[in-house]
Amino acid sequence: MVYHVPALLKESIDGLNIQPGGIYVDVTFGGGGHSMEILKHLKTGKLIAFDQDEDARINTPSDERFLFLNQNFRFLKNNLLFNNIKSIDGLIADLGVSFHQFDEPERGFTFRQDAPLDMRMNKNGTVTAAYLLKTMDEALLADIFYRYGELSNSRRIAREIFVARSSKPIETVNDIVNTVGKLAPFHQEHKFYAKLFQALRIAVNHEIEYLQEMLEQALSVLSTGGRLVVISYHSLEDRLVKNFMKTGNFEGEEKKDFYGNVETPFRIINKKGTTPDDEEIAINNRARSARLRIAEKI
Repeated sequence: MVYHVPALLKESIDGLNIQPGGIYVDVTFGGGGHSMEILKHLKTGKLIAFDQDEDARINTPSDERFLFLNQNFRFLKNNLLFNNIKSIDGLIADLGVSFHQFDEPERGFTFRQDAPLDMRMNKNGTVTAAYLLKTMDEALLADIFYRYGELSNSRRIAREIFVARSSKPIETVNDIVNTVGKLAPFHQEHKFYAKLFQALRIAVNHEIEYLQEMLEQALSVLSTGGRLVVISYHSLEDRLVKNFMKTGNFEGEEKKDFYGNVETPFRIINKKGTTPDDEEIAINNRARSARLRIAEKI
């Protein structure tokens, strides 16, 4: 079974503008696709890879230029300093869920097969999707579905869950499907469940908060001329990345200097972002929602 097929591989590696002696970071190692390509371009340089999922360790190469850290990327700066690295020449982040995680039903990331509602990227974490559905109050659940899943009927979904769990815990994929399935729009069931599961996964793994922490740390450790390369898979992530690259903040608020010039920490390399072409999507359908953004630190 293929662990993961990276989207926009050539475009993202080209975007890093790799120097043979540089120091690079892959904060989402996964199947190692991006890391292996980076190593091909290095000579005396070094590559540090992060992944909070212990399963990713099986893909690590035996290479003296490579260091794998079984850590969440929110600990980027501290781990680099611990390894005597104060600045880097490029960082790549391929956000989202790997094929491996989707294709193992027991991880609970997909609604296509019944399994426990787990959804932890880090299997050592204590909070699962089932735990959130059991303990969160109705208003918080509605907020999660609205903010992270962009579901317009989030309050009705939360109400159904709140009522159902009073008689039986919602612990499996089938449990949640049976509880809220009647709220799925006709002929749009797939999209509805995808958004629902996305919202739960983001909440379980604190994906938005940790992404913000990582991006801020990336800015502080990137050297002048260093590249930030991010592949996102939904509008929430992409909006944050786009705003941060454009303005240095997540709200996209432009700050101007005394002369009216916009102050920004980056030079945008591909202003509209890059998406997969039809040929890549035909080979790897899961890449269809990917968007690549590249920026260079000024």
